[in-house]
Amino acid sequence: MLVAERQQKIVEVVNERKSIRVSELSRIFSVTEETIRRDLEKLETEQKLARSHGGAVSIIPDESAELSFSEREITNVKEKKEIANEAAKHVIEGDKIMLDASTTAWYLAKALPDIPVTVLTNSIKVAMELSSRKEVTVISTGGTLLSKSLSYVGPLAESSLDTYHVNKAFISCKGFHLDKGISESDEQQARIKKKMMDNADSVFIMIDHSKFGVRAFSRLSGIEAIDHVITDGKVDTAILQQLSDRSLNLIKI
Repeated sequence: MLVAERQQKIVEVVNERKSIRVSELSRIFSVTEETIRRDLEKLETEQKLARSHGGAVSIIPDESAELSFSEREITNVKEKKEIANEAAKHVIEGDKIMLDASTTAWYLAKALPDIPVTVLTNSIKVAMELSSRKEVTVISTGGTLLSKSLSYVGPLAESSLDTYHVNKAFISCKGFHLDKGISESDEQQARIKKKMMDNADSVFIMIDHSKFGVRAFSRLSGIEAIDHVITDGKVDTAILQQLSDRSLNLIKI
């Protein structure tokens, strides 16, 4: 196993278990405890985990609670904007697309040119951003409003999505795990995003490097449901190779 691959798997194990001892990591990966300590030191420097006395702990916050839009808006802003700008390049005149309620989708809405496209969304922020575009048709799902995320969820929102078919869906997620699939912190958001994926010809996942190896509370689907992954340049080489091996169309900015 390559060093980068082992270190990525260490992050996955720590995030899954929340905390683990050096001795157990040594046993799992069949390397010395000193090697594990060096790995943990490097991973802590990269802010992927935190070392504790005799082991490591996850720095991923409690995923069972959805963060407010304002909290998400200030997280990894540079990467999200770059990913959104790249995603906007894949929207062409005449497209019908779905955008979720992620901050990356909001940045994508900001980056969209004023061309004849139809945008279906459950996000109030996205709808407001596009409201001034003369050529863009905006369809809101309606439903139950979640004040923290400024988005619509629930049966009405889900049934609304079932009445449409689009060319492309652009969504983000809290976790992207090569074996366990993509996941979200909030079950209602996960159901909306799955509906978007099911009713689109092509699915674009927009995620920054911090989402890889993470398993959040509610699973959306396996990665086989994804057509394109748009991410930033901080993703480990080992992960990039694994994505390529799974025949995913990787777009790295």
